[in-house]
Amino acid sequence: MWVKICGIRDVATAEQIVSSRPDAVGLNFFAKSPRCVDRKVAAEISAIVPSEIESVGLFVNHELSDVLDTAQQCGLTMIQLHGDEPPEFLAELQAGSADIRILRAFRVDDRGLSDVAEYLSECRQLGVCLAGCLIDSRVDGEYGGTGITAPWDLLADQYDVARWPRLIVAGGLHPGNLADAIRITRPFGVDVASGVESQRGVKDLTLVREFIQVARQAEQ
Repeated sequence: MWVKICGIRDVATAEQIVSSRPDAVGLNFFAKSPRCVDRKVAAEISAIVPSEIESVGLFVNHELSDVLDTAQQCGLTMIQLHGDEPPEFLAELQAGSADIRILRAFRVDDRGLSDVAEYLSECRQLGVCLAGCLIDSRVDGEYGGTGITAPWDLLADQYDVARWPRLIVAGGLHPGNLADAIRITRPFGVDVASGVESQRGVKDLTLVREFIQVARQAEQ
């Protein structure tokens, strides 16, 4: 089970989270997020992350040049696009940095996954290769980090595991509901931000450890 802890904002916290051995740490560059991190600090965090742990940069409607510059400056190994970027943007990003893998986040609700299916079809036509699809809950006016759970039963019923990129479940996950989310959706991975915080933007290291432990146990 691939586990990503997202929204890390300082080196000291990153060091302790890395010691719990997640598979990825997320660095949020969305200025309106309470988890936004400065580029300089993000570069310092990436520098202490072992090579076997991914440094994932989260972007929301940034300019292509900004994404590429930030990825290079901060030593990112993966880009997570969480805004309204069209498939053409992903194709340009892939062409501009072949070494960086791309995660595409989708915000969904009970209306289903038809928009996801159409988007992924366009990506295939453009030759875009995604490392995974991160499915978050849809909350109008928000781009994630809301603490609201995604529709797990819908994902279990409609996500085309055979044809679509690997499923990563996000949205409202925490140590108390993670096992159920994994049991129902059978994802490749899970992503958490607010569900392991003592207050907005502040990670609770006990909750982080519990979250990773539950994920590992569910995998077994």
